[in-house]
Amino acid sequence: MPGKAFWDTSALLALFVNQPASPRARAVSRKLPHFVVWWGTTVEVRSAVARLTRDGTLAPNGAGQALARFAALRIRWDEVEPSEPVRRLAEGLPESRALRAGDALQLAAALVWCRERPSRRPFVCFDNALAKAAEREGFDVHRVVVR
Repeated sequence: MPGKAFWDTSALLALFVNQPASPRARAVSRKLPHFVVWWGTTVEVRSAVARLTRDGTLAPNGAGQALARFAALRIRWDEVEPSEPVRRLAEGLPESRALRAGDALQLAAALVWCRERPSRRPFVCFDNALAKAAEREGFDVHRVVVR
């Protein structure tokens, strides 16, 4: 499907929590409006919103608004479920691509989505380590450039 891309939590978060990356995330979402995400993305997003609220970056009412926008987005995405292929791929990524566990699961889910043939498929990610690893796997990574 044209316009379909794998979206990492770092990029999704910028869609509904105002950050320097938000304008770039919105521009990419207009170009790539069909989202594919990892099953654990919802937990990562809620964790990030809670952390931003705890540290005072996000007001409690802002957190509620962000989670409401997130819920609206969630109903229209495709989700890569946890599976043995995701785990198998993720297990080797911390060593081969220097990734943390969560990022390894994200990249493994993207690889399962494309049947391990990235062929320059879009991967939207604003995390440098994960973006570099996705590029090395063969994805066309859309990153943020904040000036």
